[in-house]
Amino acid sequence: QVQLVESGGGLVQAGGSLRLSCVASGGTFSTYVVGWFRQAPGKEREFVAAISRSSSNKLYADSVKGRFTISRDNAKNTGYLQMNSLKPEDTDVYYCAAVFRSTNLVIGVRRADDMDYWGEGTLVTVSS
Repeated sequence: QVQLVESGGGLVQAGGSLRLSCVASGGTFSTYVVGWFRQAPGKEREFVAAISRSSSNKLYADSVKGRFTISRDNAKNTGYLQMNSLKPEDTDVYYCAAVFRSTNLVIGVRRADDMDYWGEGTLVTVSS
């Protein structure tokens, strides 16, 4: 019942920044945890970040802490991932994901199969 569309990917130099957006339709956006995952060819889809319903709780992978910031605007049905100090190893297809939660906690969202809804991805390429 939820559809997600990512945008904002592109080519940047190492040290640069990008902001990814995830626009949701269907369901009630404010009742879903929003997560970001990334995947390179031949590798597992890995957790990047997640944010609770009202933005009060956030979770980050160790590899992006201090560099990436997850946020959301429920009035716009949109989630965001601000990526700063990008590194070549950040090059991946980035996916927005969502799962219903009845609280403002961020639990049970680190695995790809925890999420119920997915966008089709946006490519981020970081050159060295």
